[in-house]
Formats: sequence, structure tokens, C-alpha cells
Amino acid sequence: MEMIKTEQYREAAAYLASRIEGNPETAIILGSGLGSFADQIIDPIVIPYVEIPHFMKSTATGHKGNFICGKLGDKQVLAMQGRFHYYEGYTMQQVTFPVRVMKLLGIKNLLVSNAAGGINNTFKVGDLMIIRDHINMMPNPLIGPNNEDFGTRFPDMTRAYDREFIRYVEEIAASRSIPLKKGVYVGLTGPSFETPSEYAFYGKVGGDAIGMSTVPEVIVARHAGLRVFGMSVITNEGYHFADDFVNDGADVIVAANKAASVMTQLFRELVKKI
Repeated sequence: MEMIKTEQYREAAAYLASRIEGNPETAIILGSGLGSFADQIIDPIVIPYVEIPHFMKSTATGHKGNFICGKLGDKQVLAMQGRFHYYEGYTMQQVTFPVRVMKLLGIKNLLVSNAAGGINNTFKVGDLMIIRDHINMMPNPLIGPNNEDFGTRFPDMTRAYDREFIRYVEEIAASRSIPLKKGVYVGLTGPSFETPSEYAFYGKVGGDAIGMSTVPEVIVARHAGLRVFGMSVITNEGYHFADDFVNDGADVIVAANKAASVMTQLFRELVKKI
């Protein structure tokens, strides 16, 4: 496996730095069906991934493939409208390439979102879940020689998701009477949806929601010293299976779109506080 070199991260960062305005300290990665969040960004500068040196293309449904720089409220932010996944055939270094580029741009805070299946039987389609921790069932993106330009060989993951950010979002939601769940996100490779037995298994070992993204980016972000907040939109229920039940990718996008406006409110208010 060919390792990505520091110069490649620097070249991508230099190109983005020449295009964006201000000095954003917060970046947001928008998952399946959550690209409409970007419509809330004021005075957007839209940079397609295909224009950025060494960048990958986003091929997943519901992922548009743009970097967007602009204001959310009165704060300058950087948003990824679509991410890369291991199941698309990318290496884990390619999947997480943008996180290190954002670190070089001066980003200090990373907000990540995704569409996920609910395996906690109290969760319903459309619920928003704060990610308090994760279980990684994918290859670790830090495997291989450690890049000392970004972080230590063995990064601590005991507080992968920033507790202060979680508290802020819980306070914001309470003040607006927005109901939230909180739980553990299980990251699998995909691209097949899980079997009923797999849903049950990951529920028994402590998972509350399950998906095919996010965890690699969080690991690399923590390696690089970024503070992280994560939120899942529950887009299907993986705990009761009628005879006619099937998982459908299109249904996932519809459910995510419905929840995107509420998540946008929460993220906008969080960005103001950090």
C-alpha cells in the first residue's frame, strides 16, 4: 500500500488556503442526505473536490462532493458536502485525507454527522443521537508508519468525543425543547446493510446505532489533536423485522433530509459557542 506523503497533504491545503476566506477554526463533515445543511452557509465559496490536488471523488449516494467555506451564524466555517468511505474502494488513508488537510488549514474543531441505523430499541426513524463513544470494526486508519507531522504513534481515545461540546449541545437542545438521544456508534465497512443477527449482536455488545463512516475520520482527527463532536440521524430501525422489511438506501436519504434542519440548528448554535 502506497502511503500518502506529507507533501500531498500540504499541496491540497495550500490550494484550499488560496481559495477560502478568513481563518475558519471549525469544520463540518456532512453525511448521507445531510448535504442540504450547506444551504445554511452564508456567502459560500464552493470548491469541488475534483479541483483539489490529490483529493478523492465522492461516489456515495447523497454525497455531493464539495468543500464549502462561508459563515454559519457569525463564524467562518469549512464544510465537506460529502465524505469518502472505505467501501468505495479507497484506502483508509484516502478516506481520512481531508481531516489532515483541514488540520494544516488551522482547523481546531471537527463536527461530524452521519446517517445510521438504530439498534437501540428506544430509537425511532428521525431521532438525532449525540455520539458519546464508538466501537471501531473497520481497519484503523493509523496502521502503517506513524506520520509524526500530525501526532503520536499511540493516540489516546478515552475521550474521542469532546465532553464539553456534548454538554453544550445538550443545553442548546434543552433550551429549544429538541429531543436528543445519546449513544455509541458502531462503524462497519459496509456496503451491505447488516443482517438482523448482526444488528442484534452489535446491540448486545453496547452499540446504539450502526453505520459505515465517521469512525476513521474521528480517529485521525484525535491523532491530530482536533476536538470532535459527532451526531447521527437515525434513518432506519434495526431491531424489529417484519416479513416484508428491507433496508433501502433511498429511504435512508429521505429520513436524513427530514432531520437535517434540526441538526443544522444545533450545529449553528454549537459553532457560536466554540
